[in-house]
Amino acid sequence: MKKIIKLSLIYSQPLIILLLPVWFELTRYLHFMVIAILWFCFSFFVLFCICLIKDEKIIVSKRILHLVLLLYSIGLLILLFFRPQEQNYGAVNLIPFETIQFYLSGQVDHLIAVYNLGANIGLFLPYGLYYRYIKKKPSIINLILIAIGSVCLIEGLQYISNRGSLDIDDLILNVLGVCFGFLFHPLKLYVR
Repeated sequence: MKKIIKLSLIYSQPLIILLLPVWFELTRYLHFMVIAILWFCFSFFVLFCICLIKDEKIIVSKRILHLVLLLYSIGLLILLFFRPQEQNYGAVNLIPFETIQFYLSGQVDHLIAVYNLGANIGLFLPYGLYYRYIKKKPSIINLILIAIGSVCLIEGLQYISNRGSLDIDDLILNVLGVCFGFLFHPLKLYVR
């Protein structure tokens, strides 16, 4: 397993360093914590891919799994609630796919559009994976209900605190991300 971790670091870290100009561009619009979260997600993704290719198992204690998700959640909350002040918050969109269409229309910087759509899905993948591994009998219906409730709470708090907008498309993409995480169950992770 140590060899796999070293291999994933050898592949992932130079790519992360090469992409630093892109990450720093994103910090103009988002909290600098975005770099740490992207580093975590990208490193884990490369580790996941290498384990999948080499048919390796990752053995993790429940305590470590809980701790990693807690730290990830804190980082995500910082990203969601502590954004640059110069942005306009407080908007409401209750029309499904309107914001998604806007990002795909080309009216927004391409980097921001890709990041926004990708992050709204990708940043919530770990919660679907986590649910899959902590539940003895995981249910996609229960997960969807929990995800909808949690994302509605986050969206509502962002709107009330004027730290973000209330957007149905965020709900759709975030819940989709959680569901994709749930569907990644072939991941050879054993929780003890």
